Amino acid sequence: MTTSLAVANFAPIKTINLKSHPEISEAWVQQVLFENPTLLGLGASVKSRDKERRQTAGGRLDLLLEDEESDVRYEVEIQLGATDEKHIIRTIEYWDIERKRFPGCDHVAVIVAEEITSRFFNVISLFNSAIPLMAFKMTAIENPDGSIGLLFTKVLDLAPSSQLEDDEPTEQTDRNYWEKQSSKKVLQDIDNILHLIQSFEPKAQLSYNKFYL
Repeated sequence: MTTSLAVANFAPIKTINLKSHPEISEAWVQQVLFENPTLLGLGASVKSRDKERRQTAGGRLDLLLEDEESDVRYEVEIQLGATDEKHIIRTIEYWDIERKRFPGCDHVAVIVAEEITSRFFNVISLFNSAIPLMAFKMTAIENPDGSIGLLFTKVLDLAPSSQLEDDEPTEQTDRNYWEKQSSKKVLQDIDNILHLIQSFEPKAQLSYNKFYL
């Protein structure tokens, strides 16, 4: 008896940077997601509602998605390259505008970027406990035929409701507590973001809880 073994040679996956690509733009990514909103993995019932949606305070929301079964709307902001302070603030601001315009729906802010550094991941995670916020890392793959595919990996999901509820008394904490738990640099970033938020929500303040800000 003879046994034969067939070995397939697979070419390594080639990833590319969209921000430096000469032919790819943010508008192209918007159109791909607008036509295929299920790529984000938010559910089969999520449909595209609008793109480049004009905002009352100026600017345009990249994408507005809606879950037709649960009346949840997703305010999606896309960033080629790495996310930054402006990207985070823009996402939260547009989420806030849309939830005030349509209070009958639940709203979720969605950040999409090619890179979410550990620094900004920490910042986003802190806001995630108070704001329904999700983050996706976008990876572009160049296929052998030259076409480009997009892969979206969820790096931050909605905070579980149990995280915000605790029957036991909460330990009193303050800024000094958080400087020991995190770092002064992260808190400085939070202060900068809070300052920008206060430009459209003057009453917004930080709450130094034990498990989240």
